[in-house]
Amino acid sequence: MTHWSEWSLIYESFHPEQEKLRESLCTLGNGYFATRGTGHEARVDNIHYPGTYLAGCYNRLRTEIAGRVVENEDFVNMPNWLPLNVRIDDGPWFSLHTADIVSYRQELDLKRGVLMRSVRFRDDQGRQTTLTSRRLVHRREPHVAALEMTLIAENWSGCVTIHSALDGRVTNAGVERYRNLNNQHLECLEAEVLDQKSLFLKVQTTQSKISVAEAATTRLFQMGQPLKVDWRTIQETGYVALEGAVDLKKGESISIEKVLALYSSRDHAISECGLEAQTAISRAARFSALLRSHSEAWNQLWQRFDMDFEEEPHKGNRKASLVLRLHIFHLLQVCSPHTMDLDVGAPARGLHGEAYRGHIFWDEIFIFPFLNFRMPEITRSLLMYRFRRLPEAQRAAQEAGYQGAMYPWQSGSTGREESQTLHLNPQSGRWIPDNSHWQRHVNAAIAYDIWQYYQVTGDMEFLCFYGAEMFLNIAHFLASIATFNSDLNRYEILGVMGPDEYHDAYPDNLGSACSHPAINNNAYTNLMAVWVLWRALEILELLPDDWRQHLCDKLDLRQEEIDVWEKISRNMRIVFHDDGIISQFEDYNRLQEFQWETYRERYGDIQRLDRILEAEGDSPNRYKVSKQADVLMLFYLFSSEELSALFKRLGYVFDDNMIPRNIDYYMKRTSHGSTLSRVVQSWVLARANRQGAWKLFAEALESDISDIQGGTTGEGIHLGAMAGTVDLIQRCFTGIEMRDDVLCVNPLLPEGLRRLQLRLHYRGHSLDLEITCRAVIVRALPCGAKPIKIGFKGHVHELAACETKEFNL
Repeated sequence: MTHWSEWSLIYESFHPEQEKLRESLCTLGNGYFATRGTGHEARVDNIHYPGTYLAGCYNRLRTEIAGRVVENEDFVNMPNWLPLNVRIDDGPWFSLHTADIVSYRQELDLKRGVLMRSVRFRDDQGRQTTLTSRRLVHRREPHVAALEMTLIAENWSGCVTIHSALDGRVTNAGVERYRNLNNQHLECLEAEVLDQKSLFLKVQTTQSKISVAEAATTRLFQMGQPLKVDWRTIQETGYVALEGAVDLKKGESISIEKVLALYSSRDHAISECGLEAQTAISRAARFSALLRSHSEAWNQLWQRFDMDFEEEPHKGNRKASLVLRLHIFHLLQVCSPHTMDLDVGAPARGLHGEAYRGHIFWDEIFIFPFLNFRMPEITRSLLMYRFRRLPEAQRAAQEAGYQGAMYPWQSGSTGREESQTLHLNPQSGRWIPDNSHWQRHVNAAIAYDIWQYYQVTGDMEFLCFYGAEMFLNIAHFLASIATFNSDLNRYEILGVMGPDEYHDAYPDNLGSACSHPAINNNAYTNLMAVWVLWRALEILELLPDDWRQHLCDKLDLRQEEIDVWEKISRNMRIVFHDDGIISQFEDYNRLQEFQWETYRERYGDIQRLDRILEAEGDSPNRYKVSKQADVLMLFYLFSSEELSALFKRLGYVFDDNMIPRNIDYYMKRTSHGSTLSRVVQSWVLARANRQGAWKLFAEALESDISDIQGGTTGEGIHLGAMAGTVDLIQRCFTGIEMRDDVLCVNPLLPEGLRRLQLRLHYRGHSLDLEITCRAVIVRALPCGAKPIKIGFKGHVHELAACETKEFNL
């Protein structure tokens, strides 16, 4: 049973079938590393999956599949530091599966970032024991984690044996459909006991040769005083442990504290990772001291990142604010202040599991807006991950016969394309071709992220040194994949895949102008290319003269090429059908309508129609079906005014009814096979259908907490969907938009929401924003930044530090 308090996710019973989901949702991390919320006594089995993941640590292995050798780069599961268990006399080691559980409670304290568990159990001899534990991954000290376990002998006296270990025998086995792939990523370099209470383990990834060291100290206390224990050493290849025993009398208790230090060869300002781990653990503080400083750090973060809203008594979703806090919590465990000092991206599944192999996709387009308005320095560091991989993107474009930079759909260590060539359909058991690398729109997403960051921060130095170079390279690439159709006097982009992902080829009866399987003139890709080229022209005007000349020389960008950008941005082809419906791609209107009700009756859950149809020997390529928003992404990213300007630039008519017509058309044809789908659809409905928007928002909130995709959250959270729900509150329902150096506020609270309050960071100012059904109040906190412009209902107002503006709705 799941319960909520204001700041806590609480489970009051043990359900084995829910454990992997809970382990993902109760993951603790600090941006440098994270550990799943698995019990400290648990081992890998079909119920539990302990995992610890170090940001940016990847390794490549090859496997023969279906007669082909494929190479995959994986997010490596680090040695398990959790093992800490007890047994009474000669009885069995404690296990949730064999003990007679009298009571059970697990609580994730979001405010302090602490995972707590209390288990009261009875063994086969009638001995009743209470085991409580508290765990943290330190928010302030990025290399430190700690675990405290307390045992109470309720009705017995006897000997308690304690077992504490570091286990480097782990593999990557957290995703069932990957288990036929080679998964032994670590080799042990050292395993030893440092002193009477400390363990040391050092491993290395087999291909990338990243060294990782873990040192852990285990200390016992009774009545707050240290308890001396004679430890016995256990050593195996890749495994080192301590075992010791203490006698307890009825009613007595002992506390066991285990503190971890984790370092890698990727770290800055170290001599050697093993030495650093050993030094850090020799200085390790008590759990109580670590908890105090850890909680203080979380409190400081929540002051900047929290949001508060009041729901209508009979219309709201009572747990909405609590789930939003859970989403913010996990966002900050992946993208934290520690991220600023790392060369990492934002993995689509967080640091919470091995799904998608820890790769970076386009999800940043959903993640960055939240960070931009709260702590834009984190966004800047994540954009630098892309900048450092610009040379690889340039090589990829050149090898494909294009210009500029072609970023990959899936990115890992180096920025090469990490998308699989084959993927397993668990429904049919067949390995089938994976063509998702044709999603060229990821490049437009990166450009969009750069522009949004600049709009919020006004960071001209970033634009000059890094952002503009990436943006112009992407523009160059998108211009180079456009071809001119002289019959239509329009430019086209052929041979791509859109965000929908269900369509990677035309059915046989339609044919294609492509030279390889893919689709033509995807509306989202084409319009995003137009937007990128138009903004690139604006960026060239924004840059100081010397920087513009420097970049043009560096990129060999001549006026003739810039003129081509101008021409493409005014003459790109967009395909329409049925009186104003934007065709998802060329010939979309010739596909068959899908029998939605028939398949719902047959299968129930049809979110992953691609797998269902492939298992039937069919393909979504034949039908008007979408996994997730494609055309609707345009209404998610751009306001009506921005879209109108884009269509006008292209010479197409854009009327007021085009948005609602397209929303209605494509919502009926979407299976929600992606957790991002409901986020986008809630956003695009927000202005016209407030009740519908709130309903979809509430459904989007359930994506991970209720694991609506039937088991995927146990493999890792969906970071983009989590960020998207938060951004619905932060930008969509507030109507926040940046336009011409003006921060525009145009709120329209959905039904179910009475009041909203949050703190934003915009161009050096901290702004407290409060919105009710009657008014908008913007307060600028004290600072030294120059005044900013606030837009409301067509009027622009100047706002200086310490000033307040109130606008009536």
